[in-house]
Amino acid sequence: MDLYEYQARDVFEKYGVPVLAGIVADTPEEVRAAAEKIGGVVVVKAQVKTGGRGKAGGVKVAKTPDEAYEAAKAILGLDIKGHVVKRVMVAQGARIAEEFYFSVLLDRANRSYLSLCSVEGGMEIEELAVERPEALARVEVNPLTGIDKAKAVEIARAANFPEDLVEKVSDVFVKLFDVYKGEDATLVEVNPLVRTEEGDIIALDGKVTLDDNASEIRHPEHEALEDKDAADPLEAKAKASGLNYVKLDGEVGIIGNGAGLVMSTLDVVAYAGENHNGVKPANFLDIGGGASAEVMAAGLDVILGDPQVKSVFVNVFGGITACDAVANGIKGALETLGATASKPLVVRLDGNRVDEGRAILAEYAHPLVTLAATMDEGADKAAELANA
Repeated sequence: MDLYEYQARDVFEKYGVPVLAGIVADTPEEVRAAAEKIGGVVVVKAQVKTGGRGKAGGVKVAKTPDEAYEAAKAILGLDIKGHVVKRVMVAQGARIAEEFYFSVLLDRANRSYLSLCSVEGGMEIEELAVERPEALARVEVNPLTGIDKAKAVEIARAANFPEDLVEKVSDVFVKLFDVYKGEDATLVEVNPLVRTEEGDIIALDGKVTLDDNASEIRHPEHEALEDKDAADPLEAKAKASGLNYVKLDGEVGIIGNGAGLVMSTLDVVAYAGENHNGVKPANFLDIGGGASAEVMAAGLDVILGDPQVKSVFVNVFGGITACDAVANGIKGALETLGATASKPLVVRLDGNRVDEGRAILAEYAHPLVTLAATMDEGADKAAELANA
C-alpha cells in the first residue's frame, strides 16, 4: 500500500524524522485556514499517488492565506496522470540551501535491502540514474543489522556528502530506517531531503510503501491509512473474497492456481496475443490451491465485471485439488453466475485426474466453454476469441 505524502509525513514525525508542519485540507476555505494557522510562506501540495506533481501544476507556493486559497482552487480537481486531486496538504515553507535524495527499499533480486542516496536531489531520480549513474550511490543493507550509525555514515560518504554534513544526515538516515523497519515498509523515500539556510536537515517530501502482508497481523492500524474510495473496485471486490488479484490493461482475463503458473500464463497470453492484433492479459488472478465452485465463481465474477475483458483463460494444474474437483468448480461457478457469465471461457486442465476433469466439462458442454489440451493452445484460443 502506497501512502499519501501527508500520511508519510505523519509517520516520519512519529519516528523522530525532522519534518515541517503540514495540515490536510479538502476545500479552498480549509486551505486558507491552514495557511493562517501555520503562518508565513506555505506550499500547497496536491495529494495524489503519482509523481510529477510540480510539473503538472500540483505544487504552488503561497505567501499569504489568500494566495493559498487561490492555489487550492487551481489544484483541487486537477487531473495529474489520471489521478484527480481531491485533497491537498498545506506545508510550512522552507528556505532551501541544498537538496538531497535518500531511500531504502526491498531489493528482491538480491534478497536484501538497498539504500540509494545522492547529494543531487529534487530531480527525477530515474533520470539521474540513467544520465549520471555515478551520482547515485547504491549501498546494500543487511536486513539483520539494518542501518545503524556506522552504516548511515558509510551511505553518506558513498553519496559524496561533504564531511561537515555527514554527521547530521547520517542521524536522519538512521531514523528513516527506523520507519522502514518499524512499519514493515518495502520503500521509504525522501526527495528532497534538504539542508535549510539555517543548517537544519529536513525531510521535505516523503514516499512510503507498506507491505500488505504485515498489515493484518502486525499492523492492524494500517487499515486506517487505506484510501478505500480510491481503490480499484474490482481489486477491492477480489480482496473481500480473499483472492490474489491485480488488474491489468488487456482483454484476456486470467485465472490460475498458483502465482508461478499465473505469471507464466500472463507471458504465454501476451506472446499469443501478438498474433491476434496485440491483445494482452487483463489481470493476474490466483485462486490458490483450492478451486471450489465458490472460489471459482468469485474469481469469474470479478473478471467478468471488467468491461475490458473479452475472453477468459482458466489455466489450472491439478495437484492437491484434483482436476475433476476443478471441473466441478467451473461447472458450479457457471451455474451460480447464470446469465452473468456471458464471455467465452477457454479451460486448460492438467495434472491429477485430468482425464476425469476434462470428461466432466465435455459432458457439461456449456456453449461458452472451450477445452484446450495445452497452455499454448489455450492461450492462443483465448487471444483469438478476445480479438474476435
